Amino acid sequence: MPAANGVQSRERQQTNAPMNTFERYLTLWVFACIVVGTAAGHYFPDLFQAIGRMELAKVNLAVGVLIWVMIIPMLVKVDFGALSEVRQHVRGIGVTLFVNWFVKPFSMALLAWIFIRHLFAPWLPADQIDSYIAGLILLAAAPCTAMVFVWSRLTNGDPMFTLTQVALNDAIMVIAFAPIVGLLLGIAAITVPWATLITSVVLYIVIPVILAQLWRRSLLRRGQATFDAAMAKIGPWSVMALLVTLVLLFAFQGKAILQQPLVIALLAVPILIQVFFNSSLAYVLNRALGEQHSIACPSALIGASNFFELAVAAAISLFGFESGAALATVVGVLIEVPVMLLVVKIVNSSKGWYERGSSAA
Repeated sequence: MPAANGVQSRERQQTNAPMNTFERYLTLWVFACIVVGTAAGHYFPDLFQAIGRMELAKVNLAVGVLIWVMIIPMLVKVDFGALSEVRQHVRGIGVTLFVNWFVKPFSMALLAWIFIRHLFAPWLPADQIDSYIAGLILLAAAPCTAMVFVWSRLTNGDPMFTLTQVALNDAIMVIAFAPIVGLLLGIAAITVPWATLITSVVLYIVIPVILAQLWRRSLLRRGQATFDAAMAKIGPWSVMALLVTLVLLFAFQGKAILQQPLVIALLAVPILIQVFFNSSLAYVLNRALGEQHSIACPSALIGASNFFELAVAAAISLFGFESGAALATVVGVLIEVPVMLLVVKIVNSSKGWYERGSSAA
């Protein structure tokens, strides 16, 4: 299978590529979107209200297009053929799946209940409590897809393992995202708009996966050089579409944020705890099972970060632009880069400790 081997070789090279400017300064771009979006919403309220009314079957058309532009270029990079590599590191994959699907969504629901429903409730708008919790659940139910390649290469993680776990998580997400979100929202006594939830999964997971894989195959049939050129061209689309979406969000949310800036800081607390809890759990489990450090790092990092593009899209579809759910997912975007860089630093600096206790070192 020379073609497949060529693709895998290219994936290894891409995983070792340096972090680009947009990735490195994502938090700065998000802050800029807060300023631009808030100002635009204040000075051009009629324009953004009109955009908000552009809906078809409860799906905002502008956001729908932007989400596809965000997600599809990322999914084109995913080689589902890498699923055949799962057997190479069964323990690492097992830890990844356990943390991502059996721990992460449920621990976030618990943290949201503790902090948002109870400890922080006196400082939060009472009518948005349920919505904030829903947003945090949506964030946790979507494991990272694109950015995990960045975090992996910064820790010298095994590139094929990283690709394999991303492909496997994306495959599971198609089936598991809606049931897990629906279950946890139901447990939290939040009304589940099942029709809209299923529509969101079809629009933002199923269809993009199909289109991206068809596009990928079409490009690869024309040769690796064509594929690489297309990836270089469409790579910036995802971040640019995300930033435009955030401008729209803050055009609707800006006034509320300016009135209660404490909300962002409070929403960040359970997200931060979640990041460090999940990454630590996966890291320690891999060490206990004797996995290599190059496997433990991407395994820990994928559960700590989120597919925030999907979370933002689902929150807007389910609860609207002006909802607390949309704001909660945006807070996840806001803190993603600096917090994950800290996690990267921790796993890198602890490599000696890790290898002293790992039988596979």
